[in-house]
Amino acid sequence: MSEQLPGVAEQLEPLVTRILAPNPSPFTFTGTQTHLVGTHDLAVIDPGPHDPNHVAALISAIAGRPVTAIVITHTHRDHSPASRALKAATGAPIIGCAPLAVDDLGPRADASFDGDYAPDRVLADGESISGEGWTLIAVATPGHTSNHLAFALPESKALFSGDHVMGWSTTIVSPPDGDMAAYMASLDKLMHRDDRIYYPAHGDPVENPRRLVRGMIGHRKQREGQILRLLRAEPRAIPAMVERMYVGIDPRLFPAAERSVLAHLIDLRDRGVVSLRGDDWEMAA
Repeated sequence: MSEQLPGVAEQLEPLVTRILAPNPSPFTFTGTQTHLVGTHDLAVIDPGPHDPNHVAALISAIAGRPVTAIVITHTHRDHSPASRALKAATGAPIIGCAPLAVDDLGPRADASFDGDYAPDRVLADGESISGEGWTLIAVATPGHTSNHLAFALPESKALFSGDHVMGWSTTIVSPPDGDMAAYMASLDKLMHRDDRIYYPAHGDPVENPRRLVRGMIGHRKQREGQILRLLRAEPRAIPAMVERMYVGIDPRLFPAAERSVLAHLIDLRDRGVVSLRGDDWEMAA
């Protein structure tokens, strides 16, 4: 794909346009991508952070067309806050994931929860909204957050994958709300679908989604194997494991890596494989 510029509407296919928010970071890549679905009346998926310039770019791309729904995949602050300004400007209802505001304990300011998110309608798995020539079907994909939804567009066999599957990196799974077992189950759920393409909230479209999802499942299993090998050698605290497991990564990502390792350890503990003694994790007796 050509390099995106913030605020510039890009037509990805007849029913899908994306606009990049100006919020790049080590955790958002080039920024959060908002997608417009439809040609006459529109759905706006993940309007993004509270940024007047981005909201203005969205309103420019909408170009006076009616907005049927402002659709939210999950309530991290780089995805949902602009819903309020966009609703005020368009009158459209906010529809999608359930409200959720917990202490994430995570290292990234953009990933804290949007406590002011107030949807007009919450969609359950399999429920849908529609407009002229388009349908969006909610696909529950918990793991990154417990309230995460992806949205299928059956008219073009596309899936808006939010942060569950991204086009540049694996997602952060940060306890207590992030759940590795749920995340792996959601990946398995996507493996049984036949979507043609994914449009993630960060990174390029995913043109061979099953291959990427298969690789992500393998990556997580590899990480689990690394953890188990380290703990079979001796009990270890999480920072010591991260130092061994994540050689060469940007040091700014170490806190996020620690959250990911913790998510794996909680899953392993719940399966009776490991246990915690003080600050050290060890193989279960």
